Order: sequence, then structure tokens, then C-alpha cells
Amino acid sequence: MASIVETESEPRDATQTARVPVSVIVPVKNEAENLRRCLPALAWADEVFVVDSQSDDATAFVAEEHGATVVQFQFNGVYPKKKNWSLDTLPFRNDWVLIVDADEVVPPELAEEIERRIAADEADGYELNMKYYFLGRRIRHCGYAECWNLRFFKHRLGRYERMPVTPGARTGDNEAHEHVELHGRVGRLTHELDHYAYPTIDAWVEKHNRYASWEAEQYERFLNEPIPSGIGRGKRFKRFLKKVYLRLPMRPVIRFVYAYIFRLGFLDGKPGLVFCGLLSVYDFLCWAKVYERKVLESSGTEGFGQDC
Repeated sequence: MASIVETESEPRDATQTARVPVSVIVPVKNEAENLRRCLPALAWADEVFVVDSQSDDATAFVAEEHGATVVQFQFNGVYPKKKNWSLDTLPFRNDWVLIVDADEVVPPELAEEIERRIAADEADGYELNMKYYFLGRRIRHCGYAECWNLRFFKHRLGRYERMPVTPGARTGDNEAHEHVELHGRVGRLTHELDHYAYPTIDAWVEKHNRYASWEAEQYERFLNEPIPSGIGRGKRFKRFLKKVYLRLPMRPVIRFVYAYIFRLGFLDGKPGLVFCGLLSVYDFLCWAKVYERKVLESSGTEGFGQDC
């Protein structure tokens, strides 16, 4: 399925021994430009794995240039996806792992807090909040002022939810909306991660087309299956709200009004208006892909789960 390729060409020097005992996973595909911003901010970590899906840009070169270990991953189309495969397979030197996407940056104050938390050993995993940037501006409202996710934990105790997809579904090979189920104590970090999610509208549309395909794949699961107990109280409550929300009519309109009016998206100016409009479009696309699947399944047409 995949291979591990060591790309560190130089021996670790004396300064490296003082690095923080954390193993970082950076899942990527064609992320050379983002890695040039992401990887220098991870120089404090003991080891960094860049888990690549056969990129055809300079991703591997940039990773090598910054001393990371490049791992090539090939998705079998069903399970596991990239992050769970990494947690199961990579030869970590450390108990603690940090999951960082290529479009994210770890500020120095967050790195320092991570080091302190490891020494204190007060929990087995920590949720991080993100500063969310869109069209050159930080989104402070729209429901995105707080975006907590469990990204820093003892790797033996945590795995992402197991949510297989239909073979051939174009949902991507990386966990985007699945949550970590941790068997242990969970805390929260004070400092935040910088998230430069979508530099262009094209990037937003491309990613959310795949996300909508995944939402359509998981629609029945969200409606009917029990909510996992290990994803944390906050995520369980949000998953409960999702069960209710998916049954409502006019969801795109509700999403826009909620994000732009009730969550004060209008205070984010024009980027906030664009962002809330795109969230509404995304909800419509999710609904349309669920409808498409039902039409194709009822007609016996092959290829449901494919992108429009």
C-alpha cells in the first residue's frame, strides 16, 4: 500500500538532541508552496514525517530540504486513510504526536506550550484552536471563531474514527472531518494554530467538492448510527446537532442566516460575506450529492459516489 522512504541525508547534530520529544505528521499532496511556510515552524520538533500521496510538484524536494522524513502513501480506496495509516505504521521515536496540515503554521508560543505540557503530563491529548484565515483576513465570526480539534496526543491512545467509503468514491485519501477517538484524558492548549485554509476561491471549491462527496457517503451513518463516545463531549454534542440539522428543510438558507446574522459574519466584512455564502453553497452541494446518490441507486446506475 505504501512505503517509508528516509530522506534525512545528514546525521542529527548536538542541537537536535535538545528538540522537543514530539513526532509531527504532515499529510500532503502537491503542497510544495505551503510546506515552505509550514516546515520551518516545526524545526523545534524531534522528528517530522511528511506523508505524501505521490505528489507531482516539488513537495518531496521541499520536505527533504527542511530535513523531514518523506513517506509515500497510496490509498486503497476504502480504508485506512492517510492519518490512521500513519498512526498505525510510522516508526515514531516519541510517545507524543502532533498532526499539522500543510496549510497550517505552529507559532513559537504554541511550540513552547507543547513542550511545557509534555513535561507536566497532565493529560493524554490536547485540543487545539485555530486562527482561521480566508482571503487575506482572519475570520473572527461566522461560527469559526473557535475551531477546536484533537491534534496533539499520545499516539498509542488515539485513532481517527473509522469511516470507510465506497470503492471509487472521490472523497480524498485524508481524514478531513473525522475526529480522533482518544482513550485517555483530554485537555486544551491555550495558544492557537494559524490556519491559512483557502488562499483562493478555486482552492475552496476544489476541496469542498470532495468534502461534499464524503458527506454524501456518510449521510446515513450520521442520521442513524450511534455517536462515538470517544470523540469528546463537545464533538458528541455537535454530532447530535448534525443529526437534527440533516432533517431540516432549506438547510442552505438556514446555514447562511445562522453564519452571517446569528454568528455575526457580517462583522468580517466582504470576506465574511463571501465565506458565509460559500458555506451555504456547500450545504446545498451536500444535499444535491445525497439526492444524486439516491437517484443513481434507484435507477441501478453504476458509479454513484463519483463527483458531479
